[in-house]
Amino acid sequence: MKKFFTILGTVVLLLVALALIFNEPIKEYAVSRISDYHLSSLTVNKVKKNENKKGEFDFKKVKPLTASQVAKASMNNDAAVIGKMAVPSVKLYLPIVKGLSDNSLSTGGGTMKEHEKMGQNNYALAGHYMTAKGALFSPLENAQIGDLAYITNMKHVYTYKVFYKKIVPPTAVYLLDDEKGQKLLTLITCADGGTNRWAIQASLVSTMPANKSTLAVFSK
Repeated sequence: MKKFFTILGTVVLLLVALALIFNEPIKEYAVSRISDYHLSSLTVNKVKKNENKKGEFDFKKVKPLTASQVAKASMNNDAAVIGKMAVPSVKLYLPIVKGLSDNSLSTGGGTMKEHEKMGQNNYALAGHYMTAKGALFSPLENAQIGDLAYITNMKHVYTYKVFYKKIVPPTAVYLLDDEKGQKLLTLITCADGGTNRWAIQASLVSTMPANKSTLAVFSK
C-alpha cells in the first residue's frame, strides 16, 4: 500500500509539472495559492520557530523559477516563513521567507542576508519576476517613488517609504550593504528578461505594534 501511494504521488507530481510547463497562468496560480496559504496561516509562534531554521544564502544557486520547482513547492512546501510584506499601491502581498532556496523563492520574498532583522540596518529581500502582471515580485516594476511598503514579524509592523527605484546590473551588490544611521528596506527582482535587476529601496518611517488594525494592511 505504501508503494502504491508513493507511485501515485509521483504520478500526480509529474502531471502537475507537465501542466505548469505548458500553462504559465497555472504556474502563477499555483504560486499564488502557496503564498496565500502562508499569509493566512502565519502566527507569532510559527515565526519564532522558523527564525531558528537555517537558510540558503548563496546567490549563485538562485535560478529562474521553473515549473518543476513550483510543482515541488505545491506538493511539499516547508519554506521557513518569518513574516509578511505588502506594497498595496501595486497589490503585492507576500510571505517573507528565510533564505533564497527554491522553496523560499517559490513562496514569497527571501531574505538575502543571514542575520538581518526587520526595522534595523538594510533589510534586503529578493523575489522572482514572473510576467508583467504576474505573482511574487512581478508587481514591483510598477512601484513609484513615494509608495509605502510594509513588513511584519507578527510582533511589529514596519512602514517604509520608497525613495529609490532603478534598473541595475547583477553586480550591484553594494545595494545590500548597511548604511550607518539608516534603516532601509531593499527589494530586488529581475528586469530585462533576467539580464538586469530592479532595485527598490525605502526608508523606515514608523514602527507600530502588530494588532488587528495594523496587520490589516497585509490583507488583499
